[in-house]
Amino acid sequence: MDDNAPLLVIVDAANVVGSVPDGWWRDRRGAAERLRDRLAVDGVPGHAGPVEVVLVVEGAARGVESVPGVRVESAPGSGDDHMVELVAGAGERPVLVVTADRELRGRVRELGADVVGPRAVRP
Repeated sequence: MDDNAPLLVIVDAANVVGSVPDGWWRDRRGAAERLRDRLAVDGVPGHAGPVEVVLVVEGAARGVESVPGVRVESAPGSGDDHMVELVAGAGERPVLVVTADRELRGRVRELGADVVGPRAVRP
């Protein structure tokens, strides 16, 4: 593990947005943009050091733009598969994945990532 590398935080946008029944299903893209904007302002609570935030979007939320502080990646297929690829490509860098998806949690933990649930980034 490279302790000098900034923490890579990969956020499962669909899972985090879907964790609160606030009408997100009427505007999936808008919900992902609100999450992106909140992450850009608030960062990741409990992680004040250098952090790189990657918000992975899929489906109707594809095309959400990156903003300073949050890189947005549109998954070409499965968002889960894309997040696993990002974790696998992180090398020795510390990685934190934000999701409640049980299968995804297991897949990224096998690759050495830590995992937290959506409440870690939701108010």
